[in-house]
Amino acid sequence: MAKKVVASMQKGTGRVRTKCIKMVRSPKTGAYMFKEEMINNAEIQDFFKAK
Repeated sequence: MAKKVVASMQKGTGRVRTKCIKMVRSPKTGAYMFKEEMINNAEIQDFFKAK
């Protein structure tokens, strides 16, 4: 029986980028909308601190 070797083939530290979703208020209407971005893991804190 064959074994899956996909997990053992991965090398490195894993994910380098993460999808972040932040809820922001629209300046025109005042309604809430979502801002989505793919961000490097080192920059996640800056993304959520920025307005």
